[in-house]
Amino acid sequence: MNASLNSIRYRTLAGTVLTQFALGSVYTWSLFNAQLSHKLSEPVSQVAFAFGLLSLALAVASSLAGKLQERFGVRKVAIGAGLLLGLGFYLTSQASNLVMLYLCAGLLVGFADGAGYLMSLSNCVKWFPERKGLISACAIGAYGLGSLGFKFINLALLSRFSLEATFQLWGLIAMAMVLAGALLMTDAPKQAAAAQTQGSRDFTLAESMRQPQYWMLAMMFLTVCMSGLYVIGVAKDIGESFVHLPALTAANAVAVIAVANLSGRLVLGILSDKMPRIRVITLAQIAALAGMLTLLFAPLNATLFFAAIACIAFSFGGTITVYPSLVSDFFGLNNLTKNYGVIYLGFGIGSIVGSIVASLFGGFLATFHLILALLIVSLLFSLIIRQPGAAKAAEENFHAEPHLGKA
Repeated sequence: MNASLNSIRYRTLAGTVLTQFALGSVYTWSLFNAQLSHKLSEPVSQVAFAFGLLSLALAVASSLAGKLQERFGVRKVAIGAGLLLGLGFYLTSQASNLVMLYLCAGLLVGFADGAGYLMSLSNCVKWFPERKGLISACAIGAYGLGSLGFKFINLALLSRFSLEATFQLWGLIAMAMVLAGALLMTDAPKQAAAAQTQGSRDFTLAESMRQPQYWMLAMMFLTVCMSGLYVIGVAKDIGESFVHLPALTAANAVAVIAVANLSGRLVLGILSDKMPRIRVITLAQIAALAGMLTLLFAPLNATLFFAAIACIAFSFGGTITVYPSLVSDFFGLNNLTKNYGVIYLGFGIGSIVGSIVASLFGGFLATFHLILALLIVSLLFSLIIRQPGAAKAAEENFHAEPHLGKA
């Protein structure tokens, strides 16, 4: 690769990391639930539902991002996402009722976040086909760090400004970062992706969806997202009401999850360049299974509780880091944004299914048992799945070899 092309791809990496950091800021949403509840005179649970809608809109937008990139290019779509993100936060600051909050903070901000997230990630991975796992870890790690960095930014803003001004300033900062990142990005040429993947085939979305492996991967992704997102969302409540920990002790779950989540992204992302990625997913599933079995059947104390949620957060962070590269292993790099986009809908579905099951069937235990069953099925899938055409190729190679003993 010549120096000019190498410079372009590293600029794209820098722009992607900057953009991902800003987009990850949406995971500080819980900081605003109490003040929004007071402002709107609505229960915290109903205010918090805006984040569930945000996650769902994020996943839907991610599934559409491939078509937008094909038509407009990564830079223009990222610029549009940044502008929409800023507008969404501004309108959120003006929300005077739940419906407006759901539309602005949930659907608008979520759609903007999703439009920029998966598209910029997939484009960056295409520039580095020889180090897909490491690049995914860098980009998605930046997304995770964004939630940590903006926690301090938003807390500082809340301490000095009103709730409305904080939303507006948050939107301006995030928008400026996304726009700056977008200007550094360049679309990865198809030959750059294909050159490093000789012998592999690029499946279109329609072709991928006709393969049973596609739906096995989708099921595995949905399961880990459901376990991670549900436990992350209610970890403090689990600690207080399920493990009977003091409120201050249970609150430490937030820090445990943040460290484990980031560790999973970095460790499993880097490991995925050194061993088959499907085996990395198997390891992640075993970690989640160990965490869920501990929550369900162990005599819980603070140490076991924190270890259990750390296992689940580690699995979740690692899985969403490795999955873009895993999907490209199975279905090719050139259509990755589209092929991964539909699978990524599992993120949005998983974000709300766990809560719905808990509300319908009596709390944490019902969701834990469902997740445990799905994790067992997913683990079996990861052990038996093979890349499309692998068996056929092996059979063709066998018949192509001369058979000993033939005259």
